[in-house]
Amino acid sequence: MKTTRLAQLASLAVVGSMALAACGSDNTTGTTSAEGSSSSASASESAATECFSGTINAEGSSAQKNAIEEAIASYGEACKDAKLNYNPTGSGAGIKQFIAGQVDFAGSDSALKTEGKDGAQSEAAQAEAFCGSPAWNLPMVTGPIAIAFNVKGVDKLTITPAVAADIFSGKITTWNDAKIAEINKGVTLPATAIKVFFRSDESGTTENFTKYLKAAAPEGWTADASKKWTGAGEGKEKSAGVAEGVKSTDGGVTYVEWSYAKDNKLGIASVDNGAGAVELTGESVGKAVAVAEQAGTGNDLALKLDYATKEAGAYPIILVTYEIVCSKNKDAEKGKNIKAFLKHFASTDVQKGLEEIGYAPLPKEVEDKVLTAIDALS
Repeated sequence: MKTTRLAQLASLAVVGSMALAACGSDNTTGTTSAEGSSSSASASESAATECFSGTINAEGSSAQKNAIEEAIASYGEACKDAKLNYNPTGSGAGIKQFIAGQVDFAGSDSALKTEGKDGAQSEAAQAEAFCGSPAWNLPMVTGPIAIAFNVKGVDKLTITPAVAADIFSGKITTWNDAKIAEINKGVTLPATAIKVFFRSDESGTTENFTKYLKAAAPEGWTADASKKWTGAGEGKEKSAGVAEGVKSTDGGVTYVEWSYAKDNKLGIASVDNGAGAVELTGESVGKAVAVAEQAGTGNDLALKLDYATKEAGAYPIILVTYEIVCSKNKDAEKGKNIKAFLKHFASTDVQKGLEEIGYAPLPKEVEDKVLTAIDALS
């Protein structure tokens, strides 16, 4: 997707939500203009897409906001009578709304938890109680987490897990600290104070980033992984908030989805997990996702990511956004509509386009499993 389309999509926001009507007039050729779509292109896409008439409401991960906007826009080009509303309130809020029956599916940067705390029902059990059938975690968007920085005069930086843990826990406080300098020989680092920005809302991005720190630097990061931040810094709401915080602050640093780092033209650190510095690219992220193990069973495709991987060329700080759906919807027509949209979202054409806006396409072997699971929805 091109920058112009993102601007067009942003204009569709309504007060209190990112309500996106998939009735767009964008063309289907991938150009930046919303005008002038050819009838032959529209007819071709319509023929290949299963359309529905009605409304789907979803909520959750802000990490996938730009990706799902793109999928909604392209689906609307082919299916004029379909309306899809997505509210990027964060993974935790999305799961709560799904379990409460307020939305048709949830977007979450972590799979439903299968164990409850303090004797409470697990998220998975609560979701199954609402659905009347098991809820499935379907990986849809691969959103690399960038260590994004804004340090005047520095445009290239390498970070190790241990150094990242020290920065985000507040142990390293200036950019010319000896530990940072040691792994950035040849880079002139200023004595600028480090200003950490973190997600103040419950966030799947926070959970995945702290999973990385816990797995790759257990001695430096002793806190458990959590959707709630426990490290140092200043809190900002949602991905846009932390990205803007860094953009406006010399010495700023955060963990944020690649797309937000790119949109805000922030510096993005290479990460050295022990096999050499790896730049964040679609290819390096794909390598990390491809070696992930399936943690769910059958068509529940929750993945176990190896954050401590030393796979050559694999970028280790990644999150996968899942669309959390009822495997058998109580409303058969609604289930059919959700199935049609998700099949479009998981399609090769849509996935390939996501890299242009800061995401990595699902590896083919994962995409095939997702499409098989979607076919099994009812």
